Amino acid sequence: MRRSTGPRTGLPVIQTFRELVDLVTERPGLFVRYSHGPERDAEESSRDYEADVDLPGLSVTTIGPEPWWTRPAEDWIARRLCKYSDLDEGREARRRPWLLEGRVVASGPDHEPLVVDTVPVAWIGEGAIAEAKRRYRRRFQVG
Repeated sequence: MRRSTGPRTGLPVIQTFRELVDLVTERPGLFVRYSHGPERDAEESSRDYEADVDLPGLSVTTIGPEPWWTRPAEDWIARRLCKYSDLDEGREARRRPWLLEGRVVASGPDHEPLVVDTVPVAWIGEGAIAEAKRRYRRRFQVG
């Protein structure tokens, strides 16, 4: 992982998709979150806005391949990263993807894991995201 750091947090930034794949496959149990970052998330909780209810943990997405997945890990990781990439589009204060570890305490309204005791791992850089998007479009029937 290249040693550049992200805004405010000093977290390393994963610059390439290959670095992301290597990290995710070497450290099972990582999650990805699109937000304003770990510092801001420490001050807030996730919320079910439709029901007007605070959630008991941060809403995250699993990023590591499931045991039943028979295609390359790269395909799974690209797909998972791209599924929520629209969260960073069209916003004044952009949400960015970052990796974290945490303890699952519940599921959210969209069946997503809710985690507590989070430990930030790294930001996912623009280059890694762009590579993931290219792979996703090339390897899947994106609708």
